[in-house]
Amino acid sequence: MQQPITGYHRDEEGHWVAELACGHFQHVRHDPPWQNRPWVITDSGRAGMRGECLECKKCDEGAPPDQIEESKD
Repeated sequence: MQQPITGYHRDEEGHWVAELACGHFQHVRHDPPWQNRPWVITDSGRAGMRGECLECKKCDEGAPPDQIEESKD
């Protein structure tokens, strides 16, 4: 199911994660040749993709919304 990007955060390893309108999260990596997403590496690129849709497999599976894990410092 297509869901729009509403925001971003970084995971514990520093990778960018898109926050989708449905409440699910999805990693968005620029890792050529497997994933070609150069927009991920700049602030302006990420900002320009807000509102664009990604395929959310978690919606298709009926998964509950994701939550950002708190740091365990």
